[in-house]
Amino acid sequence: MATILVTGGAGFIGSHTIKRLLDNGDSVVCVDNFNDYYDPQIKEDRISSFLGNFNFPVYRTDIRDLDGLKKIFTENKIDKICHLAARAGVRASIEDPFIYQDVNVRGTLNLLELAKDNSIENFVFASSSSVYGGNKKIPFSESDPVDLPISAYAATKKACELLSHVYHKLYNLNVSGLRFFTVYGPFGRPDMALFKFTKNILNGDEID
Repeated sequence: MATILVTGGAGFIGSHTIKRLLDNGDSVVCVDNFNDYYDPQIKEDRISSFLGNFNFPVYRTDIRDLDGLKKIFTENKIDKICHLAARAGVRASIEDPFIYQDVNVRGTLNLLELAKDNSIENFVFASSSSVYGGNKKIPFSESDPVDLPISAYAATKKACELLSHVYHKLYNLNVSGLRFFTVYGPFGRPDMALFKFTKNILNGDEID
């Protein structure tokens, strides 16, 4: 079995990924900075409640902190990386594009460098369906053009795909990018439409 570094491990997708990996018998090293993009207590609850029956290290490290990430690799023999940490949200990226560039692009570049330097077997990262931009062709395909993003968030995810391609070509890094659409389920993000709609329904409010 492998030891897998999961960034964004206290997030919605990250926590479910960790549970599946641990159920499969793999070892996990979790990285998350528990930021306040939404209520950090939800992230704490995912670790303490949803994943409370498992034993794995949790590093409260920002992926922009290269020295902090290097320390994690020094303390653990990492075989694979599942990079799910990111600044999410299309609308918020329009209001503050700088933090999206900083977290998503620089953070991903830090991890790609560490993957290269530590002979990582596989590097899986979260891209986004937002890279399809204004593409009106249905259904979407991996081969569709994704050169015209319409938000800063989408542009950063496209940049991450390009950087990953470079590291694959230059260093033969085995890279896979996942273009997630709307993901939902237990312990989901409270800012997602499904949960907002559900809350409104339960409260007897209109869905807008």
